Amino acid sequence: MTQTVDTLTPQAEERLMEFTKSELFAKTFREGMDLVEETAAYLDGPGRQDSKKLPRDAALVYASQSMRLTTRLMQVASWLLVQRALKEGEMATSEAREAKYRLVTEAKKDDDGLSFSHIAKDAAHLPAILLDMLARSESLYERIARLDRSLYGSIAAQSGNTVADQINRLEAAFGRFGSRA
Repeated sequence: MTQTVDTLTPQAEERLMEFTKSELFAKTFREGMDLVEETAAYLDGPGRQDSKKLPRDAALVYASQSMRLTTRLMQVASWLLVQRALKEGEMATSEAREAKYRLVTEAKKDDDGLSFSHIAKDAAHLPAILLDMLARSESLYERIARLDRSLYGSIAAQSGNTVADQINRLEAAFGRFGSRA
């Protein structure tokens, strides 16, 4: 369970506005919007043909990953457009701070059928361009999520011991491998 504590101060609000006017924001905005356009062009064009050539299992992975990709990029584009609206004075910082505009770290689950290990077994069949877009979009999403947390001053207070959670996952994974031998 995550609890978010709002810590936006006047200094943080000023830093937010400075960020929206920075070269870093301009570069990130261009990168994000270019990736959105590139992805749309691929998925609506050559990607359709590529997906038709795939074996059934790989085609299912392709479909789920292309949906994940477009969802991720829609969230990135939305966040970037909110920041641009701040820059242009079309939105107040109080509105931009609303929860509906926050980016949250994507959940990475091993049992949802979308984990890296699940994708990896069909990666040889997936188009390299799709794999590249997935990697670039994930990197961009993670950077923007860090920016969001930093700029909006949200502190996620985690309940539970995340180290213990990781140890449990490792034990479960090794237990599964050990039982196969």
